[in-house]
Amino acid sequence: MGDICFCFRLSTINHQLPNMKSLTEHLWFEVPDRRGFINITPKIEEFVHRSGVMEGLCLVNAMHITASAFINDDEPGLHHDYELWLEKLAPHAPTNAYRHNRTGEDNADAHLKRQIMGREVVVAITKGKLDFGPWEQIFYGEFDGRRKKRVLVKIIGE
Repeated sequence: MGDICFCFRLSTINHQLPNMKSLTEHLWFEVPDRRGFINITPKIEEFVHRSGVMEGLCLVNAMHITASAFINDDEPGLHHDYELWLEKLAPHAPTNAYRHNRTGEDNADAHLKRQIMGREVVVAITKGKLDFGPWEQIFYGEFDGRRKKRVLVKIIGE
């Protein structure tokens, strides 16, 4: 068998971007129920406006292993369907069905639900606004509530 050669051309990127802006913010949540969905789009839009970024990216990252950031429609029927679907995929009970719960916790299902719904979203910023498709909104998804958790928002661009 012949040798394989991987060739790379390295190019230098100018890291001195005089117009680069960034903003880092944290949102804190303490959902009173075990599960819930919160539309955080208006707050993210406020951060984008405050950042002054006209062209760039916005990262929204749930900073806890039993919470999620995701994009979808803000329609109550869909949220109800999510609840039912997630509970079928990873039911809370019986809690003894999960090895993770042998540690003394009862939230293994929340870890699985977070994995399904995702950790973060990245949205393009175009002309100073979040560049969404039709009906798209950003949500915080809580799967093991009743305690304080945070979401990181990082906005970068020009």
